[in-house]
Amino acid sequence: MLQDLPTPTTLREARSCVLETERLTLRRPTLADVKAIALLANDRRIAESTRRLPHPYRQDHAAEFVGALADDPRETVFLIENNFVPVGMVGVDWREPDAPELGYWLGVEHWGQGFGTEAARAAIDFTFGEFAVEHLIAGARVTNPASRNILEKCGFQWTGVELHRFEALGSSTPVDCFRLSRSVWASLKNWGSSTRRSR
Repeated sequence: MLQDLPTPTTLREARSCVLETERLTLRRPTLADVKAIALLANDRRIAESTRRLPHPYRQDHAAEFVGALADDPRETVFLIENNFVPVGMVGVDWREPDAPELGYWLGVEHWGQGFGTEAARAAIDFTFGEFAVEHLIAGARVTNPASRNILEKCGFQWTGVELHRFEALGSSTPVDCFRLSRSVWASLKNWGSSTRRSR
């Protein structure tokens, strides 16, 4: 049975689960992951395509982010691992409960291997499988065709262009906006499945 829109309690419970795909494990980041997260995220190419990442991205940024997740119920965030090696992050931002937003980034050395699509699909399946949300939104900089490609392969449909502020740029830049409805997700569900286990 699907839960209504997530509450702080259900989001905290969601963060304790582990998602597994064919090649990836998605789990809650911990303070033990701070160094790896900082090493992955400290690349201008990532920061310039991710709204909230500063550049340079230091270990204290990663520690603050991981620490805040424990107290802030407005995000469901997973560390993406391939063979126990962190490769990036994926999650859903619930700050606007009627418009939960999918976000993700991968370390540059892991680009072009399909990890982004695989991780995004696992997070999408989890969100629609657990919560009674009718759609997810997402965005990609207009200069980031790889991210747009991930969203389109996951069934997201383009809804227009908006200006969004990017911390690393210190300014706003055009973003392609996308929406994935529950009905479209259900029709595309043949992409394979992820499994969920509790920790």
